[in-house]
Amino acid sequence: MLTEALVLGALLFVIGMLGVLVRRNAIIVFLSIELQLNAVNLSFVALSRYLGIEGQLFVFFIMTVAAAEAAVGLAIIISIFRHYESVNVENFSLLRW
Repeated sequence: MLTEALVLGALLFVIGMLGVLVRRNAIIVFLSIELQLNAVNLSFVALSRYLGIEGQLFVFFIMTVAAAEAAVGLAIIISIFRHYESVNVENFSLLRW
């Protein structure tokens, strides 16, 4: 059971990583980051059965950070879309120095 959950978590994390590296749509990149966070949550829950409840506590902290990231990230994406009328990462340099 533990091995299957960890393999599934690793597979989801790799899919999320490929989504961040390959795709250029800001919304898809944002969803890929959320997929990576959920893969880590799955691994923490799987390991918490054997190593203690601390893994489940980390999941609550990660979910809190993910909720804050979703609110801030979507606000940034909406403001960029209003300014450039596109969510393609290559089309804007608003957040560069």
